[in-house]
Amino acid sequence: MTSPRETFLRLVNGVCDGPYEELAGLYAEQTHVTHPFHPLDPPPLRSRAELHEHFTAPPPAGARTLNRRPVGITVHETADPEVIVAEFAYQGRVEETGEAFTMPCVFVMRIRDGLIVESRDYIDHIAGARARGQLDDLLAALRPQKRLGG
Repeated sequence: MTSPRETFLRLVNGVCDGPYEELAGLYAEQTHVTHPFHPLDPPPLRSRAELHEHFTAPPPAGARTLNRRPVGITVHETADPEVIVAEFAYQGRVEETGEAFTMPCVFVMRIRDGLIVESRDYIDHIAGARARGQLDDLLAALRPQKRLGG
């Protein structure tokens, strides 16, 4: 059987290397994945189908390509054999500019029978938006919208 550590490593390496179509297969059919630090507070991903869409969606228009690797990986086992806490960073270079970037991450994951059933992914989304050249878009999305006629 695949250990939680092995499943986590398959995920973070797969996010960098692909194939992206296979990443959703690391999750249970019904799951619960959140990104608590995402500035736009997206809804949880609750199914393997939603995760497949998440991993295979085309990048936003104008987004730069990130060549990255997971580095500094530390996996903490807990008293619950299904739960791990993984500290790491995605580190690499922007393909179009050569600019270096680092995105620190902490994942708190429940992995049962080799499949992710729950994950709270604490990622530095601002560093990611900056590296992808999407920081202005993120800031615009965070600004309050002006009402017409008000």
